[in-house]
Amino acid sequence: MPNTRMPHPGGSPLPGTVIVAARRSAITTSGRGLADHSVDALAAPILRAVAEEVSASGRPIGEIVLGNCMGPGGNVARLSGLRAGLDQSVPAVTVDRQCGSGLEAVAQAAMIVRGGDAELVLAGGAESASTAPWRFWPPHGDSEARRYTRAPFAPSGWPDPEMGEAADAVASRFGISRSRQDDWAARSHELASAHRDRGGFDSEIVPIGAVTRDERPRASLDAGRLARFGPAFTTDGTVTAGNSCGISDGAAAMAVTTEAVRAELGLPGLRIVASATSGSDPALPGIGAALSIERLLARTGVAASELDAIEITEAFASQLLAVSDAVGLPEDRICADGGAIALGHPWGASGAVLLVRLSARMFASDDARYGLAACSIGGGQGIAMLVERAA
Repeated sequence: MPNTRMPHPGGSPLPGTVIVAARRSAITTSGRGLADHSVDALAAPILRAVAEEVSASGRPIGEIVLGNCMGPGGNVARLSGLRAGLDQSVPAVTVDRQCGSGLEAVAQAAMIVRGGDAELVLAGGAESASTAPWRFWPPHGDSEARRYTRAPFAPSGWPDPEMGEAADAVASRFGISRSRQDDWAARSHELASAHRDRGGFDSEIVPIGAVTRDERPRASLDAGRLARFGPAFTTDGTVTAGNSCGISDGAAAMAVTTEAVRAELGLPGLRIVASATSGSDPALPGIGAALSIERLLARTGVAASELDAIEITEAFASQLLAVSDAVGLPEDRICADGGAIALGHPWGASGAVLLVRLSARMFASDDARYGLAACSIGGGQGIAMLVERAA
């Protein structure tokens, strides 16, 4: 059954729980601009910047919650907090909901604040695909040790497709054509390139070394060029390297606090109205966000047409379009400055990147009230969060 994190079934907002000071690193392709930075080295500068922005409140940071998928294990959040120069008394926890990890971290931070355990929590996610360690299954019986590139998303006996193959399955099952996927990918690159080149991302990015801007968006990748790409994952598929995201490095974080603290700081904020998680068919993980979004909107009473800004992880154009069709989302409001196809998809960070982007987009418009962030997740899950402009 889906899980909707609400105070009660009536759909009232989570009282006074807000996101402020949402920041991220630039997003770079694995092996390129941020390749020499471990995952905690990516997260630390972002945590430090957010902590400095909220330090005037005088409140101690009560917890750090970070999402991560492919790091070295242990507690990446704790390493990142110490590396950021935060006091050793600040506890930290790392969470893993795969591609939804960064959004999960913020949802957990909201529960901590709402429960009264802390007035100020830092939350987000980080991923360094470049430095992710190699892992091996140990020898068993007559078999030798063998490398695996990702954790299993489902146990033996259940479907556990590779994400590209699953994206092709979603395209086939929900009738998402190749041309429509390529058009969406071209849109992503066009919008992200234009926004980057006019400095639109600058205020949300914390420099890490000399890396100050997203490196992947390419305005030249129009629909004509994208049409030349061959199927990347199945012989007769429609999913290509061009209409899929890149493997990326990056981090994002924000402060989750009370409305009272936000007002004292005089910062703009996004009130967390509710969040929802759901389980779905492991064979079609790309559609997972649809059920979470539907459940979330039904419980809060907010219609899809009322969403002023929508950010969904563009892991593959096919899955984003299938989710949009299933829920009836206004497509012109989805990733209106480009998404992960252009920017990249640093897995454990991507859910938090969505909230950074929502924050920037909603405060650039005087009319924006509601925003939605959502991710489909390997293994057949979805996560979604509804936010409302607080000031």
